[in-house]
Amino acid sequence: MLKKVLFIGLISLCLLGGPLMGSAIAEETKSPIDTGDTAWMLVSSALVLLMTPGLAFFYGGLVRKRNVLNTMMMSLILMAVVGVTWVLWGYSLAFAPFEITKEAPGYVSNPFIGGGMWLFLKDVAFDKPDPAGYAGTIPHQVHMVYQMMFAVITPALISGAIVERISFKAYFWFILIWSTVIYCPLAHWVWGHGWLGTLTPVGALDFAGGTVVHISSGVSALVAAWMLGPRKTYPEQPASPHNIPFVLLGIGLLWFGWFGFNGGSALASGSLAAVAFIATMVATAAAGLTWTIIEWVLRGKPTALGIATGFLAGLVGITPASGYVTPIGAILVGSITSVCCFFAVSWRAKLQFDDSLDTYPVHGVGGTIGALLTGVFATNAVNNTIKDKDQVLALGVIDGNFGQMGVQLASVAATYAVAALGTFVILKILGAVMDLRVKPLAEEQGLDISEHGEEGYGEEFASGLGMSNYGGQERA
Repeated sequence: MLKKVLFIGLISLCLLGGPLMGSAIAEETKSPIDTGDTAWMLVSSALVLLMTPGLAFFYGGLVRKRNVLNTMMMSLILMAVVGVTWVLWGYSLAFAPFEITKEAPGYVSNPFIGGGMWLFLKDVAFDKPDPAGYAGTIPHQVHMVYQMMFAVITPALISGAIVERISFKAYFWFILIWSTVIYCPLAHWVWGHGWLGTLTPVGALDFAGGTVVHISSGVSALVAAWMLGPRKTYPEQPASPHNIPFVLLGIGLLWFGWFGFNGGSALASGSLAAVAFIATMVATAAAGLTWTIIEWVLRGKPTALGIATGFLAGLVGITPASGYVTPIGAILVGSITSVCCFFAVSWRAKLQFDDSLDTYPVHGVGGTIGALLTGVFATNAVNNTIKDKDQVLALGVIDGNFGQMGVQLASVAATYAVAALGTFVILKILGAVMDLRVKPLAEEQGLDISEHGEEGYGEEFASGLGMSNYGGQERA
């Protein structure tokens, strides 16, 4: 009898204890990391990185062929420089709090600049979320590398205003300093628990970089072009794009990568990423269509360069709004931004100001219009993540939050001020210790040869300069 009782007890323990023990084990090994979110953010990081070579093709096709390699190098060098500096100090300056606490919200942050606790990626874990709460379901290092891609492409945008005349040495030091003293603080202000992000319970709405990326680069480009002066042949000699197919390839790569730029800014693979993804698609389509129609009506012919520029204007305009607007709102944002950028480009040409590739009229103006329209069309109907004491907050004017326009204006004004003043100071300092521009003869010959000792299309320069086709390093 005793044996039967013990046998039944053992069976019962196995039947009941097994699931219970299994549950306990599962509880102990459960990770806060979500593999789906992590996969999406890794893919998004790669998509955003692809945008920099895309920009290289876009800008490279717009310049004269004797400057194509130099122009493309001005984008590619950012992948090398920021790929290192972001690990050493950039990420910490942009996102690190001054102190992690155990109390809500779990950090103490400086309003203007990040702390030093994540220098050299100290305590930036590959298997745990970041302790400051930026993204709770992906590894901290994934958040770091995703933000790195934004820091890579932003200074590269500036190059479009100063191509065909700036010394590569001066440009190298400029982007190294600019990415540290201008980009990092701006990223902290908006995304790193800084003063713009916490100005009100809603804060400045910039989902993926209207102020941090586009206004900052556009305004800096404007100041840099003014300080360097125009190209020697401008405006007497035309500087027509040498390769429109490069431009079209570039805009295709940019649009493709922009899905990671905007969709990835949700920092998860859920519904908010879908909102941003769809907004990116329809806003860009509307902007390209709008530009084509305007050009067709006013100038008689729709051009490939025109539709490419329209697409870019739409991508810029929807960037700050992408995670906050409905598809119809996105169409309006894209179309309105396209109109504004079209006339900004035309106005710049009439003024004969040598912003070589229209960086400010597209990125500066487009980013400004997009940031302001975000304050109009942002709605909690598609983004209910912004709360105050568990109450979902009204976002834009369309939600009845008319005060948001003041916050958006403040964020735009602050970005203009720091980008313009910072760029002026950086270039003044560099100009005191080195030549900002290449020599007139080098500008006439082209910067591919003078700055890099190689040429984009081989045969043309090889016979005249006695160089082989292998980077100009060996004599024929």
